[in-house]
Amino acid sequence: MKLIDGNQVASTIIAELKAEVATLSGRKPCIALVRVGEDAASVSYVRKKEKTAAEIGIESRVILPPVTISQSELAKIIEDLNNDETVDGILIQSPMPKHIDELLIFRGIAPEKDVDGLGTMNLGKVAQDDDTGFVSCTPAGIMALLARGGVDLKGKHVVVIGRSLLVGKPVALLALQKKSGANGTVTICHSGTSNLAEISRQADVLIAAIGRPQFVTLDMVKPGAVVIDVGINRVTDSTKKSGYRLVGDVDFEAVSQIASQITPVPGGVGPMTVAMLMSNTVKAYRQRLPNSV
Repeated sequence: MKLIDGNQVASTIIAELKAEVATLSGRKPCIALVRVGEDAASVSYVRKKEKTAAEIGIESRVILPPVTISQSELAKIIEDLNNDETVDGILIQSPMPKHIDELLIFRGIAPEKDVDGLGTMNLGKVAQDDDTGFVSCTPAGIMALLARGGVDLKGKHVVVIGRSLLVGKPVALLALQKKSGANGTVTICHSGTSNLAEISRQADVLIAAIGRPQFVTLDMVKPGAVVIDVGINRVTDSTKKSGYRLVGDVDFEAVSQIASQITPVPGGVGPMTVAMLMSNTVKAYRQRLPNSV
């Protein structure tokens, strides 16, 4: 079994971006990070994005509206950022308060600044195999992990467990694309799937993104499969100072005994998400300022 080290691959991508940004003339790329409220996980994620941006040389602007902000007020913030010529990328940290319609907010981001790739235009470009758009960061990170790990999806059966807008749907589209590294035969499973274990056992590459701790068990995986675990779940653990530990959607201890390659949690897909956000920001900058070098 080979461990797919997301920390190592992400560090390589960040180093590549840092070298690229150092060559840019004029102002540096800029990303606006909008975090509504004080959700503990969101605070941590935005802080990590700030730190990584600074390491690369990307300017980050953190905008912190109160949790009571209205839909229209948040939409106005997005509109102002869309019109700000010094901002190249906009990320709205999810989850947002329940009174906010997230999908409407994502759709309100200008496509050329939608570095999280969740707007209608950019998801449509993924479906059309159009590389000029922005791919949602976690799916992009999964594809980068597979590519840099030497996993070519051509002719492989790829089973995705999960159909979310954030991961399941876009990663299935990416695996299907008619291009180098992709060309997979893709099956999407979800909570309404019958005989899920029977289908998942057919996977050459299994991507688990269902949001249930250790949902994928040994009997659901074909020996020799490549397993990508997207889940980040907190489970109670009295031996930890925090009172919990992080586990994925896969029973790592058992499945790692038969998988040919597998991502750990933490340290697998997670670090790649931030790296690909920064990659998208640099891409947005270059598209908006093609004469920056």
